[in-house]
This record gives sequence, structure tokens and C-alpha cells, in this order.
Amino acid sequence: MSPNQTTQQDLGKLLLRVALAALVMLHGIAKLKSGLEPIEGMLAAQGLPAFLAYGALAGEVLAPALVLLGFYARIGAGIIVVNMLFAFGLVHLAQLGQLNEQGGWAVELQAMYLAAAVAIALMGPGRYALNQR
Repeated sequence: MSPNQTTQQDLGKLLLRVALAALVMLHGIAKLKSGLEPIEGMLAAQGLPAFLAYGALAGEVLAPALVLLGFYARIGAGIIVVNMLFAFGLVHLAQLGQLNEQGGWAVELQAMYLAAAVAIALMGPGRYALNQR
């Protein structure tokens, strides 16, 4: 692999990390401002303990920060994967087989977050990161 190809791949990984982290973190910031009560209610409705709502903050604030910085980005991406699976299970399950008004998949944004997080967990952060884990 030529040095130019390696640089392009590392820049691609950086772009993927920045996009995923920034977009997911916006959801976390909104939860910090509005509180976790709605998530606690959804968890309670499923018979799960309310304290698991703090996992949303881990998945939408802490994990994106790790991914953005490239500091244990694989672990951060893994946490985002778990967060997105909870989001699918608690909020979007009924939408899995639906299309939106434009004909796209009703959960395409959430699916893209999940796919990007899986990709980062598999590929790693690239060279432009605080560490290569």
C-alpha cells in the first residue's frame, strides 16, 4: 500500500469519526439539558431499572468524545453500538419495517449511526488519533 493510500484511508477514518461523534454528541447534549426522565420512563415500561438511563449519557456524551479524540476509539464506538441497539429496542422497534414520507427507511439515520460505529470499532481510529486503540 502506498503512503498516499494510507493517508487517504486515515483521513477517511478521521472524517467518519468526526461525523459520528459530533452528530451523536448533539443528542447527548440535548439529554443533558432536558434530563433523563423520558428515558427512565421507557426503561421502566420495559421492566428495566431506571439507572440504565445513565447509559444514554455514556453512549451519547462520553463515547463520542472518545471517538472524536481517537482515544480508545474502538471502545467508544462499541459503547455507541450498544447505545444504538438500546435505542432501536426502546424507541424504534415498531419502525424497523416502515418507510418515511420520502420513501426512505424510517430508521435510516439511526442505522447509519450504528453502521458507522461498527465500522470504527472494526477499523480503529486511524493515524490521526491520540492512540491507535
